Amino acid sequence: MITRLLSAALVAGFLASVVATGLQLALTSPLILQAETYEGEGAHAALAPSLDSATFASLIVPAHAPSQHAHGGGGQDHSHAHGSAEEWQPAPGLQRMAFTGLATLVGGVGYALLLAAVMLALRREPTPQSGLVVGVAGFLAVALAPAVGLPPELPGMGAAPLVLRQSWWLMTVIATGLGLYLIAVRRVPLTILGGLVLIVAPHLAGAPQSVDTVSSQVPPAAAAQFAARSLAIGFVFWAVIGLAYGWAWRAFGREAGARAHA
Repeated sequence: MITRLLSAALVAGFLASVVATGLQLALTSPLILQAETYEGEGAHAALAPSLDSATFASLIVPAHAPSQHAHGGGGQDHSHAHGSAEEWQPAPGLQRMAFTGLATLVGGVGYALLLAAVMLALRREPTPQSGLVVGVAGFLAVALAPAVGLPPELPGMGAAPLVLRQSWWLMTVIATGLGLYLIAVRRVPLTILGGLVLIVAPHLAGAPQSVDTVSSQVPPAAAAQFAARSLAIGFVFWAVIGLAYGWAWRAFGREAGARAHA
């Protein structure tokens, strides 16, 4: 069973990463490259720096989670860690695309394993339908709920300290995940009320905001477009993980059954 679970998760993570990487390169990478020109023109050292894997971070590493990259100056893609000027960065072009694709693949497989663990804990038979449901729940908890307070950010935009953003993101993901479980699985009035309280609580507490007074040079329209596209790609990413995991689980089960009767 473990081999079947791992194999299905690898297939799901790979398929989701291929789809997401293609969408990132077409929809969000051009916006990141555009924002980097504004960052170079007038970004303050306290503004969020560009991250070469920003395109993948918008759905793998939530806006503001643990990815780090600094060149003196994040979110789905940014970090305020101030590294040395000698820090390695992928070169523009093929190397950068390969790095983004690899990072997306690693995150995709990791999230597929998490989805598999959740389905196992819930004792749900993996099918494309049940996988899609859990995948959408993963999107709501990991991407959409945190984005309400900390939307995906382009390079050159102000952001709160990394530790505060990470802590708030983790709190929001856990609270939203537990809230969805109480509402969708337990489904009694008391647990539904408790689930709603858990989902709303991080937003009542408030996401950490930047205290930087320097205005960003990035056009608001580009920032809004990036946030919307990142969330749309995130939804597709999680949906593909769920569908592909359910399909792969069944496929490997049929294969094992065929070998057993051979």
